[in-house]
Amino acid sequence: MRASTIVMIATAVVFGVLAVFVAQSWLNRQADLRMKSLDSQRKPVSTSVVVVARSPLRFGMQITPQMLREIEWPGEAIPAGAFTSIRELTEGDKRSVLASIEANEPIVGSKITGPGQKATLSAVLLDGMKAVTIRVNDVEGVAGFVLPGDRVDVLVTRQQEKESGSSDVVLQGIRVLAIDQVADDRTDKPMVVKAVTLEVDTVSAQKLSLAASIGNLSLMLRKAGDVAETNNRRVTLTDIANGGGAKPRAGGFVTIGVTRAVKREDYSVPVERSVTQ
Repeated sequence: MRASTIVMIATAVVFGVLAVFVAQSWLNRQADLRMKSLDSQRKPVSTSVVVVARSPLRFGMQITPQMLREIEWPGEAIPAGAFTSIRELTEGDKRSVLASIEANEPIVGSKITGPGQKATLSAVLLDGMKAVTIRVNDVEGVAGFVLPGDRVDVLVTRQQEKESGSSDVVLQGIRVLAIDQVADDRTDKPMVVKAVTLEVDTVSAQKLSLAASIGNLSLMLRKAGDVAETNNRRVTLTDIANGGGAKPRAGGFVTIGVTRAVKREDYSVPVERSVTQ
């Protein structure tokens, strides 16, 4: 092999190694600059100690230190009413749980009682609100699917005479506080109950009392999260006749049949327009 060829190969190898070294040095320098830039932009996150539940807590449970633990929490995200030490939360008279608290969820004042207070409905009520109980059965209580924490509309159905009757929406979007003696908002099993306790203001409580004295109350279960009010109107026997395809009788009346249990009753209802099948 010629000496010139050997020299060219050696020179190529040297320049190749040198190019790799230079490229690697440049990449390392760029990575260092990028990390320094990120470090300069990154702000230190301040944290504070908050008290959280060690395990799920349910309505009525008395809080003890063994149920709690302290953890670091981002200072800008601490919930309002959180406690900063277990001693602050447990010293003095016992506190009880008013609303369900999950594991690792911060303990806040709105979900527990004050020192020495009992976990009763009076402690759950919002400011200015009252608790009113209405009697229901398996039908009026939506087959037992109404549970604490749900929202319902309240209907009153009344019938003064055989030929007249009406149904009105009395209240909308009312929060259910308890069913019979159960107030745990984590209850998820349907139960047929005899009474439902609702959270209402004073005027709404008066409406419920009056409605219960003039007719039968029943509940309509709302979709979870639906609190908007809707436009409603009174429904009468005439609406049933018009919508059911009944035939008009002489004199502007229709006859409709209503079956209660096993007994059927016929009603003569005046109509304002002709109704055909």
